[in-house]
Amino acid sequence: MTKPHPTQFPSEPESPETPEFPTRSAALDHEEYLEDFASPSVGEMQLDERSALRRVAGLSTELTDVTEVEYRQLRLERVVLVGVWTNGTVAQADASMAELAALAETAGSKVLEGLVQRRDKPDSATYIGSGKADELRQVVLATEADTVICDGELTPAQLTALEKVVKVKVIDRTALILDIFAQHATSREGKAQVALAQMEYMLPRLRGWGESMSRQAGGRAGSNGGVGLRGPGETKIETDRRRIRERMAKLRREIKGMKSARDTKRSHRLRSEIPSIAIVGYTNAGKSSLLNALTGSGVLVQDALFATLDPTTRRARFVDGREYVLTDTVGFVRHLPTQLVEAFRSTLEEVSDADLLLHVVDGSDPLPTDQIKAVREVITEVIRESDMPAPTELIVVNKIDAADPVVLMQLRGLLRDAVFVSARTGEGVDELRARLGEVVRRPEVEVNVLVPYSRGDLVARIHSDGQILDSTHEEQGTRMRVRVPESLASALVDYAGRA
Repeated sequence: MTKPHPTQFPSEPESPETPEFPTRSAALDHEEYLEDFASPSVGEMQLDERSALRRVAGLSTELTDVTEVEYRQLRLERVVLVGVWTNGTVAQADASMAELAALAETAGSKVLEGLVQRRDKPDSATYIGSGKADELRQVVLATEADTVICDGELTPAQLTALEKVVKVKVIDRTALILDIFAQHATSREGKAQVALAQMEYMLPRLRGWGESMSRQAGGRAGSNGGVGLRGPGETKIETDRRRIRERMAKLRREIKGMKSARDTKRSHRLRSEIPSIAIVGYTNAGKSSLLNALTGSGVLVQDALFATLDPTTRRARFVDGREYVLTDTVGFVRHLPTQLVEAFRSTLEEVSDADLLLHVVDGSDPLPTDQIKAVREVITEVIRESDMPAPTELIVVNKIDAADPVVLMQLRGLLRDAVFVSARTGEGVDELRARLGEVVRRPEVEVNVLVPYSRGDLVARIHSDGQILDSTHEEQGTRMRVRVPESLASALVDYAGRA
């Protein structure tokens, strides 16, 4: 038997029926199908990238022999939650802890246990008191937790004292939110804003381990050891604080420069007189999903807290054909850290310049009214400092497909002018589009003009900024009865009333 040549392969048996070659049209249809199937949206690509970088529970690279190789372990951080219930109802305390658990899971942790203590005010030493701190230590030992997350903002002294008792890392709610922002920031401006907020939070909490932050010494001979320790009189911790302040000053200058670019884009939109609508609301209320439903965009959508941070602006049209711009802003949360509000000031200014605020509320949340209160507090603070009149607010209750019917009935009675939608199923979206056209102020001036065919630019402005009531084509041009803004009406005065 002869062997085949190395460069040849044995021939396959012929098929009894040779398939026909597809026609050109069929091939093109197949290519278009593959192109549509292989072209994910920007949000889908961002979601895939984010999921590819997440840690996976249950995968461990722990080695049995650690005498000669480095010990490694890959797993989710195991955390225990602790909160202080100072006021409000039991349902509000449970909702706050549930939200803290969702924040911890978004940051990449696995929640093992949660403790709540009823106190008039947090303990000034250990936040939860010495007895509860000892109980927390036993829970940490039993669950083998790595971290304790407190539902509040702790002082540097409270962090240090609680860590000495539980003997694991302790962080507070502010540090947890800042960590999520650092993971989800994608734009250059967003990363700079988060870095500035983290440094403002870290500066008063900077501390050393043992004597590693106090090796430099100064002063007279004999002080702090004498010979060999005399120096500039500045400790290592002071040096690091100075470097952090210098870095913060640089970030503020960079953010100020980015703010100028954002203001330029915003002023261009304001000059065009296209209505501007800003989507605001609690985090994970479905703002990005609603933006996709209204504009057909493919921005990132994820069932997680603070999934999107960077503002996204898209164009859309009212039912009557007028154009408007829709801007998705960063989500809010109860007790939003002050550092984040200050750092994201330029982003939140989109709220004060909007013609309408689309306030999205999660209808499936057990306490939706608390969400409305938390969002309005931040909006009021931003608008107060901008010295601008408050825009009109339209409340949109989202996720009605997953909401409790009893809660929805209560919201319908409480929020008479609200619109109830489901961005996932599309229910109520058409009603929302019609409502937006009614709420946003229509152009004031109605004119009858004959626009020459050579002035296509004016016709384009009428289509984008005005409302066409009647239109016919004549020999000299296009005769139109339109309702337009005053500035556009002044540009059309030369063509008004022509026979």
